[in-house]
Amino acid sequence: MMLADARTLCPQIRTVPADPAGDIALLEKLAVWVQRWGPWSALDPPDGLLVDITAAAHLFGGEPRLLSDVDAAFVKRGLAVRAAIAPTAGAAWALSHFSAHLAPRSAPVRSILGSDEDAVGRLADLPVAALRLDNDVLTVLRRLGLKRLGDLADIATGAVDRSEAAARDALHRRFRNRKSPSANPLIRLDQILGRVPEPLLPVVPKQMPLVQRRLAEPLRHRSLLDRVVDDLAQDMARELEGRGEGARRLELGMWRVDGEVIVRRLELAAAIREAAHITRLLADKLEDIDAGFGIETVRLRTSWAESLNAVQSDVEHAAERHGTSLAACIDRLTVRLGPHAVRRPVSHASHLPERAQRWRMPLDPNPPLEAVAGFRARPLKILDKSERIAVLYASPDGYPQRFRWRGNVHDVARVEGPERIAPEWWREKSNVRLRDYYRIEDDEGRRYWIYRHGISGDGRGGRPDWFLQGLSV
Repeated sequence: MMLADARTLCPQIRTVPADPAGDIALLEKLAVWVQRWGPWSALDPPDGLLVDITAAAHLFGGEPRLLSDVDAAFVKRGLAVRAAIAPTAGAAWALSHFSAHLAPRSAPVRSILGSDEDAVGRLADLPVAALRLDNDVLTVLRRLGLKRLGDLADIATGAVDRSEAAARDALHRRFRNRKSPSANPLIRLDQILGRVPEPLLPVVPKQMPLVQRRLAEPLRHRSLLDRVVDDLAQDMARELEGRGEGARRLELGMWRVDGEVIVRRLELAAAIREAAHITRLLADKLEDIDAGFGIETVRLRTSWAESLNAVQSDVEHAAERHGTSLAACIDRLTVRLGPHAVRRPVSHASHLPERAQRWRMPLDPNPPLEAVAGFRARPLKILDKSERIAVLYASPDGYPQRFRWRGNVHDVARVEGPERIAPEWWREKSNVRLRDYYRIEDDEGRRYWIYRHGISGDGRGGRPDWFLQGLSV
């Protein structure tokens, strides 16, 4: 329903913006996590997971205990789950979504359909929506009076009555040209009953590069730790080179004897696999490490990698070896100053000077910039916010002769302009005024960039205001 209607019925309702991409990302992570109950899993968007537990239930003490373990694990993570076990994926989906005798949807649900049970009899009372069909197909079935799986199964499989045989033939003719399973209830019914195989795409977790050292004697001194980190960086460089990748994010984990784990993360401006550069950056992250009674395990993991092909040595590659390349410089500044301290300005398609520039990550590609006609030279310094000035002598629409700024009076010696800039009508209110910009120089040789906000008699306010926005050298 519309949000306004929902709030009328329930004023205390809480709403949050939908995030389909985030939901799928969480589902993918859960698909890897649920492989603790079976050798492989598959996604069933938007809110389902399928796990193959063939020959694995006995490891948990049987199927009921396996479902209990599933329920406890999801509840521990704050997630509600409706779980079912069946010989086919379609039957498990139907039981978990539409079993009429199960608890309310907010409560944990556990259903088991044995391989020796009568699947048709067990699923007969479920609605036809349990077949995972398109909405238009469900509408057709309801118009035909087929509301339960049992009704459809009787017509599609074993009718002996002449009228029922005619109904079966009519049903086959209506859906025989529909090859998509979600548009053909006969195919879906056969999949539930195991007569037709249902291919599933398993989720294969990507193994990220990981190297580690288990130490014979715990480390307590920084010099020994630096040596181990350097060895791990070289191992990681070889691992990444073999995969044709470079690291963008590294995680260094250190396990102390007392069980505490220390983790230091490092995010890089560009994909690299230079061991010396990685060692140098990690050294800055180890200044405040407290080894306690000693560190017994050190692990280096690449949690984010990008493709990085081998290239012929050139000036930039040689610079990386000496730590003087642009990416290396940005990485070192980021480690010392923080992840959000290093940015670069890029042009933005806007006529207004304060909107003609934005900040991006140092090595991110430039966004496509639409051509903006009328761009002219701008002052070397533009104030973060325009400052109001008082023009002491000026004709209503003429050049400024003298102005006061920050308590000082400046006599204008030279004037260039005006450059008229219209407001952005698609994002401003209709009463926003024009701007006339002037480049001026005072009698002491200092240059300023000022503008008159509005024109006398434009019908959008009183007398025009004057502002100073930039300084030139």
